[in-house]
Amino acid sequence: MLLASVALVALGVSAAPAVAVREQRQEPAEEAAISIRVLDIPASRVQDPRAQVYIVDHLKPGTTINRRVEVQNTSAETQKIEFYSGAASVENNAFTVPEGRTGNELSGWIRLKTATMELDPGERRPVEVELAVPKKASKGERYAAIWAQVTSAKERTGNVTQIHRVGIRVYLDIGPGGEPPTDFRIEGLAAEPGTGEFPVVTAKVTNTGERALDMTGTLSLTKAAVQAGPFKVTNGVTILPGRSGQVRIEVDQALPAGTWDVHAKLASGTVERTATGKIVLPVAAPMTVATSGGPSWLVYTLGGIALLVLVTLGGWYLVRRAAGVVAGRR
Repeated sequence: MLLASVALVALGVSAAPAVAVREQRQEPAEEAAISIRVLDIPASRVQDPRAQVYIVDHLKPGTTINRRVEVQNTSAETQKIEFYSGAASVENNAFTVPEGRTGNELSGWIRLKTATMELDPGERRPVEVELAVPKKASKGERYAAIWAQVTSAKERTGNVTQIHRVGIRVYLDIGPGGEPPTDFRIEGLAAEPGTGEFPVVTAKVTNTGERALDMTGTLSLTKAAVQAGPFKVTNGVTILPGRSGQVRIEVDQALPAGTWDVHAKLASGTVERTATGKIVLPVAAPMTVATSGGPSWLVYTLGGIALLVLVTLGGWYLVRRAAGVVAGRR
């Protein structure tokens, strides 16, 4: 399988932990000690934003693949880092990881060729990952996470141990043939008051494909010559096939009252869908956004009348023509 290296400039090391799985236990560290990112992706997924931050693939039973991730010490001290894989699942439209080192079927197929390493401040180093799918693996998508972990004790907390870990999600679909389709539809837009002074626009998304979705996207508003946005999706929603989820976008900008045109552009990987409508600001209570539809009943009515007139005139013309022909023969 052809692989492509993810360019450092394209992603930026500091951005990787923000989009990958991230967990901190006990008191969160004042400053992130380590970061982790994907180095290799399949050449067929170079344009897939999800594959640039997660390991996303479709494999046949009995297949073994190798990937590389990169860990960096972002602190001012030397760090001893541990590497391992752990369980993950999608629950309540969220990619969920358990505490500790709980495993599952997929994490058992993952082997990190480096268990521990020490990195000096600012140092970064790749870690090789092997993923071996058993020949008798059943069809379906599975989830796991690859973790880099630092364990330390704070002086002021005595014997309290702080565990800081950052990780990369793994989405692996198993089955014969090609990869199952990814698709979704936006079933409606709504608006509601936010926690502060700004409103929140929500979109109901239904997964009509056969792989989990990680929703991203933007919202833009227009009123005459005034434009606002784009505002980014503010909640991380992962939706299983056949399920629906609500995507939230906070309009974090003061806007004049009145009717605004709304344009929502949502995506999961390379699949993108849009929805448009109108919203009245300010939003004092939950409301449905008036979505743009097809021609109104008036258009259909006028069209029907016009068609009826044309048919009548056409029939009248044919009758007159036939009568003229008969008269000419007499």
